[in-house]
Amino acid sequence: MEKNKTVIITGASQGIGAALANGFHSRGYNVVATSRQVSQSKEIAQSERLALVDGDIVDPTTSVKVVDTAVKRFHSIDALVNNAGIFFTKPFLDYTLDDYRRLSATNVEGFIHMTQQVVRQMLRQGAGGSIVSITTPYVHHPIAGLNISLAMATKGGIEAMSKNLAMEYANEKIRVNTVAPGIVDTPLQKDNPVQFLRTLSPIDGISTAEEIVDAVVFLTEAPRVTGETLNIDGGAHLGRW
Repeated sequence: MEKNKTVIITGASQGIGAALANGFHSRGYNVVATSRQVSQSKEIAQSERLALVDGDIVDPTTSVKVVDTAVKRFHSIDALVNNAGIFFTKPFLDYTLDDYRRLSATNVEGFIHMTQQVVRQMLRQGAGGSIVSITTPYVHHPIAGLNISLAMATKGGIEAMSKNLAMEYANEKIRVNTVAPGIVDTPLQKDNPVQFLRTLSPIDGISTAEEIVDAVVFLTEAPRVTGETLNIDGGAHLGRW
């Protein structure tokens, strides 16, 4: 009998992260979910196939604790979803060095800490695996009036690293991809007017968290797809509309 595969999901306490935890669980995966206060989340369904690990992704010891939990509880790691991230807008001249350090610590350093620990474990297992990270189409396709230059420096860093890691570990069958959501109906958008958000893509509407889950699961399970970015943005990356 084939064992359940195990996935680690960061930034899992709410929104897309919680939807990812529930989505993978419903598909039969063991799930190790982490965020600063994930154990207090009311959005994740409890289960014997779920482990919750509190910790800040900025702290390198969090990734060690998460990987140790996955191996001790479920004996292997088959997939990682780097979902944790922060995002805020400012005119370029108003960004401070502290802003950049805050963005970089979570978005880039957190990615590095967790991905390094997971790759080490996947190499020990010798069975390959999948890493999918959440970025954004705005890295390559800015929208006028959306001033996010420093945030995009960090998200673009994740995309660049992912493509290079896809090549570096192709022979070990560790696949590395990214999913780039546009506007998604999550608590992050609660203060923004819905009618305005609906105009930010040529296909009218706002993506659901479940659409992002479907994209991440596809890349996690696609055996010969690596180094790709899958845009889930209603066509916004295509250009002016």
